[in-house]
Amino acid sequence: MSRLRFALRMFRRDWRNGELRLLALALTLAVAAVTAVGFFTSRVQQAMTLQAGEVLAADLLLASRDPIPARFLHRAEESGLRTTATLGFPSVVMHGERTRMVEVKGVAPDYPLRGALRVRDAPGQPEYPTADTPRSGELWVGARLLAELGLGMGDRLTLGERDFRIGRIIGRDNGDTVNLFRLGPRVLMALDDIPATGLVTPASRVRHQLLLAGPPARVEAYRRWAGARLPKGITLTHMSNTRPELRTALERGGRFLGLAALVAVLMAGAAVALSARRFVERQSDSSAILRCLGCSRRFILQTLALRLLLLTLLASLAGAATGYLSQFLLAATLGDWFGPALPQPGLAPLVTGLGTGFITLFGFTLPALLRLGAVPPLRVLRRELGAPPANAWLAGGLALGSFALLMLWQSGDPRLAGTVLAGTLATVVLLLVAARLLIRLVTPLRRRGGGIWRYGLAGLARNPSLTSLQLAGFGLGILALLLLAVVRLDLLEAWQRTIPKRAPNQFLINIQPPEVAPLRRYLGEQGLESGGIYPMLRARLLRINTHPVSPDDYTSPRARRLASREFNLSRSARLPQYNHILQGSWWSPAQLDAPLFSVEEGLARALGIRLGDRLTFDLAGTPVSGRVTSLRRVQWDSFRPNFFVIGTPGLLQGLPETYITSFYLPAGQEQRLAGLLQRFPALTLIDVSALMQQIREIIARGAAAVEFVFLFTLAAGLLVLYAGIQATREHRRQESAILRTLGLRRRPLLLAVSIEFVTLGALAGLLASSCAALTGWAVSSELLGLAYRFNPGLWLAGVLGGAAGVGLAGTLATWPLVVRPPLETLRGERL
Repeated sequence: MSRLRFALRMFRRDWRNGELRLLALALTLAVAAVTAVGFFTSRVQQAMTLQAGEVLAADLLLASRDPIPARFLHRAEESGLRTTATLGFPSVVMHGERTRMVEVKGVAPDYPLRGALRVRDAPGQPEYPTADTPRSGELWVGARLLAELGLGMGDRLTLGERDFRIGRIIGRDNGDTVNLFRLGPRVLMALDDIPATGLVTPASRVRHQLLLAGPPARVEAYRRWAGARLPKGITLTHMSNTRPELRTALERGGRFLGLAALVAVLMAGAAVALSARRFVERQSDSSAILRCLGCSRRFILQTLALRLLLLTLLASLAGAATGYLSQFLLAATLGDWFGPALPQPGLAPLVTGLGTGFITLFGFTLPALLRLGAVPPLRVLRRELGAPPANAWLAGGLALGSFALLMLWQSGDPRLAGTVLAGTLATVVLLLVAARLLIRLVTPLRRRGGGIWRYGLAGLARNPSLTSLQLAGFGLGILALLLLAVVRLDLLEAWQRTIPKRAPNQFLINIQPPEVAPLRRYLGEQGLESGGIYPMLRARLLRINTHPVSPDDYTSPRARRLASREFNLSRSARLPQYNHILQGSWWSPAQLDAPLFSVEEGLARALGIRLGDRLTFDLAGTPVSGRVTSLRRVQWDSFRPNFFVIGTPGLLQGLPETYITSFYLPAGQEQRLAGLLQRFPALTLIDVSALMQQIREIIARGAAAVEFVFLFTLAAGLLVLYAGIQATREHRRQESAILRTLGLRRRPLLLAVSIEFVTLGALAGLLASSCAALTGWAVSSELLGLAYRFNPGLWLAGVLGGAAGVGLAGTLATWPLVVRPPLETLRGERL
């Protein structure tokens, strides 16, 4: 109890004297930044997942050619999940003597469970979302069907044994993006009207769907339950195994938000480390006095640890509260971007914030704090005596371990945390080496040039350790600001460029070989931008090496699904655009007739395919074998024809194949598709414009969230710069007093200090901008799969901004020391 009372008394004294304020501010801001980022990113990620669920029109989707067993519906109801059902089948609609193949979809009144249907009341009118569904006796049709049959609103169509009135034009039904393959335009009708058509009998081939939605925990529990009990023929679709284009957009959004959180952690550690150094220096005098009064080293360390624990607890609670309140401001600002209301955050960010406070403070300060117990009592008389130096390896290792733990904990992504950690370590090492080189270069210049320059350069060379510390602190601060101000924008622009404005939004499949040349000419005459015409073969994987492929060999639902179905192959002499080789190499011209395959990385990872494996496929009853020579990363969101497996031309030449192509069709020109299908009636058209629009919305909203989340780290970056200046405050206070006593006037002294800080800022900015560019490139190309463009303005902003910002801040911070009477400092009075 005596130790606790003494620690509380010392805590109050330190707070009144201002010794704890900078450290408390750094720690509070660190926890606030991490907590606010955690709370807000948690809400945004939930919102983005819910928005992505609009693509399924639900959170989970069960689909089958046969009626789905009732136990799946009963389990969903017992779990408190919302459910609805749809029924789809191909059919023919008639209007007079004209007929057209269509895809019919019957929906219940509560469809969709996520998102909303987008409709138009007449051709040419704007789309709008609606909570309605087709009423009895009504069909909602696509604009393409109206154009092909020459129909208008209110006209009647015959479907089976019943006539229906055309009610609205379907603009977008997100539920259609799961299965893009359709034999004709979509027709939406009331589920209760299907029996009256007489089109569905027990022998009919239809597609039953059970849609489910609810709280994430309940949905995940149901997914695990259903995934373990799925009978053959039923597929379970959720966001982890839906369209690869959508999955890529969600993964990138999550990594962007994770990057924002990592920058906050980076600044948190740097600010606390710099602030703790000054606190430890100021505590040396107190420790020496206590040693003179007979206190043991153990007593000093215990009371110091109690004070720091109290500081950490109070600062962490204040930071967590600040972060929690701040994210409500962001939610109010950005809430409309993510729907009616952002989901409520969980408590995990609060735990992360409190843990960040304790790990950051003790991880970065423990080696220095342990030295305070060894401060010699003689320091009371001889101020140059201090604690013995800390073990550099111990201090560095503990700080590095704490920093790595924080980054991994905050991001939850080992690759992202490792990349940013490597970039940070490279920056710190580069800054420390540069500081030593700078000191060697300026040491001879101290004896040359004018007096002001000599004083300014002498300030850099007089205390190498302080110069190194300041350069490292300034460099990290500038690195964070550059990541915020420049690299962030470059990464977001690269993300938004993944889907160009005129990206292909229409796919043509089932193109027969004799139609390839006429179709290419037709598209050119119509001015439709084609993404190329590619051969496509349907195949099932039979063996990997000598081992037969069976769904029962895999535990992953995606792997089981891939192993049980056919997928598309192609052949090509050249590496397709938007494909990048990750392992191995593309075949050379001399290997075009060799039996070789290139496999997409996701498929290879799911099925356990490695370089050198021999794959055997069944192509229309013909076994085809080849060796895997490369693994590719495919940019699925390019919306070009992409394939899981590509073979050499010689291996797949002569096998039964069709062709596929894609092209861009401007909005409002759906009538042009009627002429295309009349000219080539055997083709199948797939409209992916709804899926593209959904992904664009996810990118836009994710980018907006990243923009606002990064603002939290801006304050932490500025605090790092301030802490770097304050780290040498005690040294500059004494130095200024001595120089003033020796006759140096205020203005020359301030000018000398400005020269010193401008030099440090320019060098720190140059090195930080180089490291920021390399970090941006590594994150962009290696983690996000984006094409990064180096921005020359990054170096200009780093050097000029660093010189101006650090120079001005350092001069302003030193000004109170310069104008203070030297006698007060020499007497030992503190500011």
